[in-house]
Amino acid sequence: MLSSALVKPQMCGLLAKCLRFHLVGAIIVSLGVAVFYEFAMADARKKAYEDFYRNYDSMKYFEEMRKAGIFQSAK
Repeated sequence: MLSSALVKPQMCGLLAKCLRFHLVGAIIVSLGVAVFYEFAMADARKKAYEDFYRNYDSMKYFEEMRKAGIFQSAK
């Protein structure tokens, strides 16, 4: 009577069940991190680059560095 009251441990399919649980959890966590990175960091970085290059004049900065003597090959 005592042995019928105890539940047998699950042995068949235990690995598959655990792997399925952890795989779903890992996918959910990785997608959450990817979405967080996209909205928190990547968009802000793209906007900063756009703002910088909107008014950036490369020839002006080249002339300033050339006059300062940074370049040895440009006269």
